Amino acid sequence: MWGTVIITAIIALGAGAIAGFAAQKFFFNKKLIENQKLADRILEEARKEAQAQKKELLLQAKDEAFKQKKELENEAREREKELKKQEQRLQEKEERLENKLEKVTQKESEVVAWENRLSKQERSFTEKEEHLQQLIEEQSNKLEEISRLSREEARDRLMADIESKTRHEAAKMVRQIEMEAQETAAKKAKEVLALSIQRYAGDYVSEQTVSTVELPSEDMKGRIIGREGRNIRAIEAATGVDLIIDDTPETVVLSAYSPLRREVAKQSLERLISDGRIHPARIEDIVEKVKKELDVKLREIGEQATFDVGVHGIHPELIRLLGHLHYRTSFSQNVLQHSIEVAFLCGIMAAELGLEQKKAKRAGLLHDLGKAVDHEVEGPHALIGADLAKKYSESKEIIHAIAAHHEDISPESTLAVLVQAADSLSGARPGARKELLENYVNRLEELEKIATGFNGVHRSFAIQAGRELRVMVDCDQIDDDATHLLSKEIAQRIEENMTYPGQIKVTVIREKRAVGYAK
Repeated sequence: MWGTVIITAIIALGAGAIAGFAAQKFFFNKKLIENQKLADRILEEARKEAQAQKKELLLQAKDEAFKQKKELENEAREREKELKKQEQRLQEKEERLENKLEKVTQKESEVVAWENRLSKQERSFTEKEEHLQQLIEEQSNKLEEISRLSREEARDRLMADIESKTRHEAAKMVRQIEMEAQETAAKKAKEVLALSIQRYAGDYVSEQTVSTVELPSEDMKGRIIGREGRNIRAIEAATGVDLIIDDTPETVVLSAYSPLRREVAKQSLERLISDGRIHPARIEDIVEKVKKELDVKLREIGEQATFDVGVHGIHPELIRLLGHLHYRTSFSQNVLQHSIEVAFLCGIMAAELGLEQKKAKRAGLLHDLGKAVDHEVEGPHALIGADLAKKYSESKEIIHAIAAHHEDISPESTLAVLVQAADSLSGARPGARKELLENYVNRLEELEKIATGFNGVHRSFAIQAGRELRVMVDCDQIDDDATHLLSKEIAQRIEENMTYPGQIKVTVIREKRAVGYAK
């Protein structure tokens, strides 16, 4: 019985399995058919979409092609317009060139015509020249027969006569021109070069522009130079003086044209060496202190000068500038000492003439005041000094005497003439302004030699320490007009052949004496 049940159950399970497989197969076939339909539908939709995109791409391509075609057509039209413009410009240029060519051809024909005319004139002139030369030869032969002189002798006489007349006319013309210039000009042109070098004669440039500082040891040179040269640059920048550190043992050279700057640099360097602390900040402090101390010293020097001369009531700033003159030289002569000398000389001459001595001394003491600042202000020192005196309320007479002592303006008072005379006396006295004896003698001899090298010069004398050359001429060979020309020629020869400070006055003297005796 249980066997039957088991068999029945097995049969039932098998039938169920077969039925399930059949059902599963049915559903699978159904799903497969549906999927096949879905795939066909998707494929159809894809074909339609592809066709639509294809149409759209074709439309876009046609639009792009149409745009490019339009652009190409526009570009072609623009190029065509440009080509037409270029063609028009070329045509205009061609027309202009044709016009120019026509003008050139016309000019060329005119030039050829001118050349033909010039050739004819040249042939005519040549013929006339030959005829004139023949006439000249005939006249020359006749003149030689009449005068019994050869052609060379006659030419020499004629040239000598022409040269004499020409020199005489030139001398008269030069004299007339200079007289007119003196009448119309307010003053002569200033000798700029002479004024610029008058401070120091050439032989004394080194002496007057260099100071030395002794060092305790050679190691101090390295400390003065400093790391990468910063100390020496700081000293030069603060003082305006060049420091020369060379192979000279235990010595530093200070070089500058300004004695005042060299004095500041010298005192500052000596203090730095004794102090031992040498660096840029310390250098600036020391230099500033020395400048302040030196400014006080300048006032004291100026006050002492006014006290020595006996002049009072001078403005403090003018007193300070007088102190500056203590550190200023002219041809190695101390300018402050020179000013004191001029003051005393002015006072003495004023007393002899019955004039006011104190005013004369005041003008003499202040006459070179401009030299204290002439390296800072443009112009001649006389006019600079006059401006300073006017600025600090000096009297008109004093201002005029200062301005006129070198004839930058014409002297119009006795006081101005006294200052001129005293200034010349102080500068020209023996020993006032140094010059080596050998150079001095050679310069005088060369001056006299240059003058005697001219025809008609009888004797020459160099006077006033070589500042003036007086030339005596033979009155039979040199007339009054020729003396004027001779002075210019001698002055020019001196300028070309000599080196000298300042200026040299050349005076040509012509004198004719007639002596008679009554018995």
